[in-house]
Amino acid sequence: MAKILIAEDEKDIRDLVVFSLTYGGFEAIAASNGSDAIAMAEAELPDLILMDVRMPQMSGYEACQKLKQNPATCDIPVVFLSAKGQESEIKRGLNSGAEEYILKPFAPDELVKRVKEILSRRGKA
Repeated sequence: MAKILIAEDEKDIRDLVVFSLTYGGFEAIAASNGSDAIAMAEAELPDLILMDVRMPQMSGYEACQKLKQNPATCDIPVVFLSAKGQESEIKRGLNSGAEEYILKPFAPDELVKRVKEILSRRGKA
């Protein structure tokens, strides 16, 4: 079973993503900010990280860059979940090391489908 780390500061969204992924057959763990996401990624070594862009303590962009600089976590794919859909935001996210950028709002079943596709491309599904 693939392990997915969700880094999202809004509790309702975080709970929805955790529920959707658990129902979709994944093990879901959650962090409420970028700093906690880094610590959890290092401890848990998830197969994929879904990360909000705007979070307290450390933005998703900063957290992604730190994860990509760490040999232990650099190969974990990061996917941003954000309502910030401007081209400059998407480009910044991809430039920070993210694999994909998913816009909010999203349908839970579509999110599960995208996660499965990403993991499949990585040979983890």
